[in-house]
Amino acid sequence: MTGRANDLHRIVIMGVSGCGKSTVGQALAHTLGALYLEGDDLHPPGNIAAMSAGQPLTDEMRAPWLDRIRDAMDQLVNEGHMVIAGCSALRRIYRERLAQTGPVFYVHLALSPAVAHERIANRLRHFMPASLSVSQARALEPLYNDEQGITLDAGSDLPEIVEQVLLALKSSPDPEPKRFPIDSGPFSNRG
Repeated sequence: MTGRANDLHRIVIMGVSGCGKSTVGQALAHTLGALYLEGDDLHPPGNIAAMSAGQPLTDEMRAPWLDRIRDAMDQLVNEGHMVIAGCSALRRIYRERLAQTGPVFYVHLALSPAVAHERIANRLRHFMPASLSVSQARALEPLYNDEQGITLDAGSDLPEIVEQVLLALKSSPDPEPKRFPIDSGPFSNRG
């Protein structure tokens, strides 16, 4: 891959559960020769237990998980890899936390709540119950105009989604490192 994608070392595939983050992320990683990082694998055990019991995560519960994803992306980028990570990144403050140490390009896979619920209900061997799709849909904040990324229909064919991402990466403006302070509230690094 030439052009813009070489300058963007961190790509996060985001959206509600069931939108296809893992499928798209793995396909995009294969196409770009990048590494795929499954954000669900980095949840602390308490988060998995809460979600398995049908309890939505709080901001306080998400903070260490987002830190793990960000730190894992940083480690892989520092080793010279491009990283594609799957992470719901539902709210702007979550995305700011992920981008605290370097620019991130977001691919928001948009999906209706009804389709998300159906997809989750039909999944096997996953801790996320379909009942949480409602809270995720309520929490979702689409990408803001000043966030680097693209929003795509998660119902599109996989090759079409990958092609749209590649086109967006090529035409993306130069990534400017954004540093977001997290020194207050639930996303504080302080005790």
